[in-house]
Amino acid sequence: MSVAYDLAERIHHIRYDDLTPTVLEWTRAAFVDTIAVTLAGINTDTAQIPLRVAGIAGAAGPCLIFGTDRRTSALDASFINGVASHALDYDDVSGALGGHPSVPLVAPLIALAEQLGTTGREVTLAYVVGFETECRIARGVHFHHYDKGWHPTATLGIFGTVAGAARLLNFTPEQTATAIGLAASFACGLKANFGTMTKPLHVGHCARNGLLAALLVREGFTANPGALEHKQGFLQVFNGPGTYSIERMLDGWGAPFMIEVGEPGLKPYPCCGSTHGAIDRALDLARRHHPTPETITAVEVLAHARRLPHTDNPDPRTPLAAKFSMQYAVTRALVDGAVRLEHFEGTAHLDPHVRAVMPRVTVRAHPEMADDSPHQWGAEVVVTLTSGERLASRIDDYPRRGPGGDPMRREELWAKFEDCAGLALPRAQVAPLFALLEKLDALPNLAEVSRLMECRKRPVAGAAE
Repeated sequence: MSVAYDLAERIHHIRYDDLTPTVLEWTRAAFVDTIAVTLAGINTDTAQIPLRVAGIAGAAGPCLIFGTDRRTSALDASFINGVASHALDYDDVSGALGGHPSVPLVAPLIALAEQLGTTGREVTLAYVVGFETECRIARGVHFHHYDKGWHPTATLGIFGTVAGAARLLNFTPEQTATAIGLAASFACGLKANFGTMTKPLHVGHCARNGLLAALLVREGFTANPGALEHKQGFLQVFNGPGTYSIERMLDGWGAPFMIEVGEPGLKPYPCCGSTHGAIDRALDLARRHHPTPETITAVEVLAHARRLPHTDNPDPRTPLAAKFSMQYAVTRALVDGAVRLEHFEGTAHLDPHVRAVMPRVTVRAHPEMADDSPHQWGAEVVVTLTSGERLASRIDDYPRRGPGGDPMRREELWAKFEDCAGLALPRAQVAPLFALLEKLDALPNLAEVSRLMECRKRPVAGAAE
């Protein structure tokens, strides 16, 4: 049997009754958080520009483009909502995946559920299966895959999309293995495009193409179930000989679930997760010492080496690039005592008070944080003042807001949801939508969620008058 078939057997073995309270709590929070950031992202240029391309979301269908009154096909809704979900880089993260676990799952699962009339319980199970799939495959290819320059959210997330769709479509293991083989030819995404609109575009393609693979196989389309381990297949081409472990991909499914041990976390700051440890420490110094731009003579940021190749950007020239600038994010935290959505909008990244300090920031790998350490998210920030005083704050592993760390409190989750969802929806819909998502697995039909995400006041570019 192929690796894809071995994966498929595990994908179809998991049952709803296997899910632990921690897994269910995370899944509800993940839908709350992902829908929030999708609604916040839907009116950005990143999500709107694709809608101006002829043929994208041109046909009517049952599936909502979030935060609008426009409905289209499941494939096009998955694409646009997928792009929007990652447009602000505010969505959840997973250390095991080396990326963002929920954005390859939520948009296509909701779209497919709208088309099929699926229950919240079925969608919950499909999400958990998808999360397990993408993170188990990640265990077998990291960190070589991550360091090589692939964007795991897309290159590995697509297999999570396929797994979740396969469960909603009631596939056989054979069909699922074929869909995995097909998805191996759809996987794509390069870190070279981080800091541009192309990074969230990766997610839109991942969501659409993973769903497309499943829908094609449902109609009888063929692919090689051995496309993962083939000598010219995914593992050899994307990683290379001796850089992956099939055993690690297949071992231990659901015992425990990757949601419980895969370091998932919700983002408190709307920028690259690799900057969060340093932001946290800069905010700690800001709260305790209140430095001002005039009193700061030097800032040293020492982070785990894996956090730096895509964030060491001393001169970001766009709001998206600022999200991948350790220098900008840390300076903003020191100067403002906060890192918020508004700091990555318009010309905020050119704020003269921030720009005055940024040339004084140096970034380097922390000499005491080993490359192979199980703790990959640590950082230390050292600020030198005009008085000669040195202020330092260090954390060895950032306690992300999830099962593996310090969970985000309900009031924090609500504050983020209200802030984000309010950018697209009338205020009267925001609290009822939040309440509905908190009982996701009890919903008889996901159409209830769809109705509350609909907004007739802000039509999407290109929609009919």
